[in-house]
Amino acid sequence: MSSVPVLKTAARAPSNWYVCLMTDRVERVGNTVRRPMNYWSPSVHDLLRYLESIDFPAPRLHRAEGGAETLTWIDGEAGPDGWAKVVPESGLRRWARFLRFYHDAVAGYRPPADSVWSSGTGTCAVGEIICHGDYGPWNGIWRGNHITGLIDWDHARPARPLFDVAYGLEYAAPFRDDEESVRWLRYPGPPDRRHRIEVFCDAYGMPVPDDVSACVAWQQRLVAANCKAMARLGIEPQATWVRQGHLGELRARIAWTEASGL
Repeated sequence: MSSVPVLKTAARAPSNWYVCLMTDRVERVGNTVRRPMNYWSPSVHDLLRYLESIDFPAPRLHRAEGGAETLTWIDGEAGPDGWAKVVPESGLRRWARFLRFYHDAVAGYRPPADSVWSSGTGTCAVGEIICHGDYGPWNGIWRGNHITGLIDWDHARPARPLFDVAYGLEYAAPFRDDEESVRWLRYPGPPDRRHRIEVFCDAYGMPVPDDVSACVAWQQRLVAANCKAMARLGIEPQATWVRQGHLGELRARIAWTEASGL
């Protein structure tokens, strides 16, 4: 399984930073969004300033004060509507191409060595970039059939581009059973996952990894470990998710991925 990197250690909150315990995380105010900050926010803000400098369509930082950040609102369809956008093959290709667009755009960015992310501390090692870290369809902003923005950068992290690719494939293949795909993920019938994996990788501009299911399971484990670490710190919504049994659900997803034969 040569494609699968080694897991990085989840972060601990620095002693001089508060931990966000808010459950109402986002508030729209006119053409801005007010969100609670956390210990990783300064690093994310530096990334957002870089993306603004190259005109990448991410939220712009207006201010960061009083434990809250104010970002620009990007208008369009997102959240649950994003799921439906990646079901057609044309939308799937656009979603994969947009990921490559981001990866190419961020390739020139190197954060300071002491940057603190939700997943750990550090900058990019050889072969790494700052991945979005949460590249699910709900975080794309769509206008019609076009992607006009990418939001929710809380889980940006230094990693190989494969992390974002594997995360994207988990939700775009998807690595979910047929019932969930049809009932919740907007598919009209059981998806042809193998074909969708091929389409996604082709549109991104890479061959399908020989061990694609192992790559997806690797990032699922990393996400689960980070969720557990954040819950221990009392960070929301992860703390509530863990109390409600979310780690068991994540373990079941990993088991499904490993047994999928994809």
